[in-house]
Amino acid sequence: MAGRLANKTALVFGAGSSGPGWGNGKATAVAFARAGAKVVAVDRALPAAEETRDLIVSEGGQCLALQADVTVAPSVEAAVQATLAFSDRIDILHNNVGIAELGGPVEASEDSWDRVMDVNVKGMFLTCKAVLPVMAAQGSGAIINISSIAGIRWLGVPYIAYAASKGAVNQFTRAVALEYAGRGIRVNAILPGLMNTPMIVEPFKKLYGNVEEMVRVREAMCPMKKMGDAWDVAHAAVFLASDEARYITGVLLPVDGGITCQVGEAR
Repeated sequence: MAGRLANKTALVFGAGSSGPGWGNGKATAVAFARAGAKVVAVDRALPAAEETRDLIVSEGGQCLALQADVTVAPSVEAAVQATLAFSDRIDILHNNVGIAELGGPVEASEDSWDRVMDVNVKGMFLTCKAVLPVMAAQGSGAIINISSIAGIRWLGVPYIAYAASKGAVNQFTRAVALEYAGRGIRVNAILPGLMNTPMIVEPFKKLYGNVEEMVRVREAMCPMKKMGDAWDVAHAAVFLASDEARYITGVLLPVDGGITCQVGEAR
């Protein structure tokens, strides 16, 4: 992938990992750097962003680590201004921040609903609000929002706020894509399927009893009989960020091993 993103600057929100291993944002930030981009790695937990930065720098890449909370407008704006100080442009905005909390429409608390909506939907609204004027002034840019197949399918998991938030992300992506299509800005979403990343451990291990059972059940649900991983999302993100995808906008791209193609429940 070397050179595919040469001379581009990528701003990655959620560039750390929520646990040991490779989360989607961490892998994507590293993949962007390997493809030649200058990367700004942003996370609510600064040490997580710094870990990603250190990986990129150790491979000879350029990266700035920042702390920011995507639910707070001044925090997002500060990250954007720091990015412009680091590099005078923003070519790629990657929105990876997201949380999942269990609970159906009766069981989920109002606080849980608000928290998931704030992080998963308001966060993308605020990052786009801050970055779109920069891209419009440049006359170019690519935005990639991480959604989920939970926004278009029932997956057998009672997490109503998460599913609703990802449905909102999908339509948000398409609406922004069409509004800005004539200004040189492309906006697409990646819909990961059942992925084996650190994010799934804490929310779901109690649902399945333990991590081993969770992995077994989720892999059995996949047509390819295995879950994807963070690099599957990262490679898709590099493509959508690159000039190879210059005529692709408003797309909701499942990265799911075919699970959304099958008939009936996913579980």
